[in-house]
Amino acid sequence: MQQSSAGPEAAVLVSIDFGNSDHSESLQELRLLAETAGVRVLAIVEARRQRPDAALFAGSGKVQEIAELVERLEAPLVIFNHDLSPAQMRNLTAKLNTRVIDRTMLILDIFAQRAQSHEGKVQVEIAQLKYLATRLVGMNQDMGQQKHAVGARGPGETRLELDRRKLDKRVHLLKERLEQLTRQREVRRRARNRHDVLSASIVGYTNAGKSTLFNRLTRANVYVADQLFATLDTTSRRMFTEDSGEIVLSDTVGFIRHLPHSLVAAFRSTLEETIQADLLLHVVDSSNPNHDDQIAEVNKVLAEIDAAEIPQVMVFNKIDMGDVPAGVERDEYGRICRVFLSAQSGAGMEGLRLALTEAKTARQAAAAKENQTNQASDELWD
Repeated sequence: MQQSSAGPEAAVLVSIDFGNSDHSESLQELRLLAETAGVRVLAIVEARRQRPDAALFAGSGKVQEIAELVERLEAPLVIFNHDLSPAQMRNLTAKLNTRVIDRTMLILDIFAQRAQSHEGKVQVEIAQLKYLATRLVGMNQDMGQQKHAVGARGPGETRLELDRRKLDKRVHLLKERLEQLTRQREVRRRARNRHDVLSASIVGYTNAGKSTLFNRLTRANVYVADQLFATLDTTSRRMFTEDSGEIVLSDTVGFIRHLPHSLVAAFRSTLEETIQADLLLHVVDSSNPNHDDQIAEVNKVLAEIDAAEIPQVMVFNKIDMGDVPAGVERDEYGRICRVFLSAQSGAGMEGLRLALTEAKTARQAAAAKENQTNQASDELWD
């Protein structure tokens, strides 16, 4: 068992190892998620099992151990590093005699704290309401007086009085509002396409340095912090290079392992900037020993939002934290496929600007070829 302290609200973290190779990394992420949500970690409880217990997830013996720890530490909250079923959550709450939330509730809470734009707030509320729809029974009593606590931060004071019919109506209304915002975004996107502007989206694992890179390229002032999910709302800025002119660059929400499906679905409209991009700058924390796993997680989410076929340039960031030299690598077709840089210091940025210039040139060449084909087709029919 490990001890730690930081933040105003206290909790015991619980993580069960089912034999997965990424258990230790997932546990470290849970700690970072808790700290990002403003939680002071009282203790971390670990256990090994072959499969989850149907009623209590962790098994009766381990739950009794957690209950004794909770009582001794007077812990007001227990956070499981897993998704709990409604029945498991109710049973654990009764056995531990304290509030219990799971990994998804924790991430939703962080999103509720961090969303700044109207669109981002709408998306978070949709994800929260869908999640709460299956958990309304049994949650009202123990959360009704704690709506400002971690895991209980919801879309409004009337949440706990909503029945499922009213909840569904609210979700429908929010989706209509989101569709309107999406249409407005599409109008702006078509305008960019008419002016032959390259669209590039920065994607990557959370805390890989995407926003720092975005600020470096665009001279913007997007919020940057050494935290998970520092950026939630997609921000787009125009940048200019001497060789390729105007480029629209978008900074997007970071991905994480076991990202709740409801959040991916809710944030699909924001992620449409990614789906519609001409190029993806896949930012990787090169100093992280598990960066290969993080790359795989990002690509998995990109596939889920139908963005897997968009050309990527892998941007290996934070080279200043290791012995990796700045530079670029090219694929068998001569295209830049990897850039090694430090967004913090600026080392290697010229390689990324070159990659963007070459992508813009390739896009213009493809557009010119398409125009020639269309003209030839028109002449044939004339």
